[in-house]
Amino acid sequence: QVQLVESGGGLVQPGGSLRLSCAASGRFFSIYDMGWYRQAPGKQRELVAGISNIGSTRYVDSVKGRFTISRDYAKNTVYLQMNSLKPEDTAVYYCNRLKNYDSDIPVVSWGQGTQVTVSS
Repeated sequence: QVQLVESGGGLVQPGGSLRLSCAASGRFFSIYDMGWYRQAPGKQRELVAGISNIGSTRYVDSVKGRFTISRDYAKNTVYLQMNSLKPEDTAVYYCNRLKNYDSDIPVVSWGQGTQVTVSS
């Protein structure tokens, strides 16, 4: 079972940047498709970015051109670089293993997430 630890959140002004990290345990990280999700207050959790085991990426329309997902196989880590942040990006961000690259379905238990707050 993969265990996931998210970090890197914080308070940032509109237009600012943050880089989130997701450290994964386990031997088979390199073959997993991974994703970053977020949950804003009063809203359902949504997948915002996915990355396949070979590095293909996809994004929800609201973050295209602003967010970049990447992974470091040697460090078993997935990153989410977030630029040009907007107040509507405020949420708790989580990572998870995807059922497959084209799916939004998470596979493992959720970590604690990392809070991102965009406010002036």
